[in-house]
Amino acid sequence: MITVKLPYPPSVNAYYLASGHRRYISKRGMDFKKAVAEACKGLPSFLDQPVELSVLLHPRDKRLMDIDNCGKAICDSLNGYLYEDDQQVWKITIERAEKIKGGGCVVTVKEYSKHE
Repeated sequence: MITVKLPYPPSVNAYYLASGHRRYISKRGMDFKKAVAEACKGLPSFLDQPVELSVLLHPRDKRLMDIDNCGKAICDSLNGYLYEDDQQVWKITIERAEKIKGGGCVVTVKEYSKHE
């Protein structure tokens, strides 16, 4: 199991932008990816096994936000760091936590165990 603290992720609408038929990562998205890279430096990764993610989102303020809007940015940004590709993610749990100054999130990645 690996746990990492990250800044509050941008929503999927702020992470990706489009220009015609081309989609690309925005500046906010790139800044988040850089923060993820720095936070994951030196941590082991899950090479090719299925994983599950548990995410605690700490908002910056009391505004209610769609927590499902942050999952894509988190999964995509962790590619190549805590796992090789987000196709390895079999389960995601996202939970709203107490607000903290500046916001943030805590992501725990562990090997997926199938529940029967």
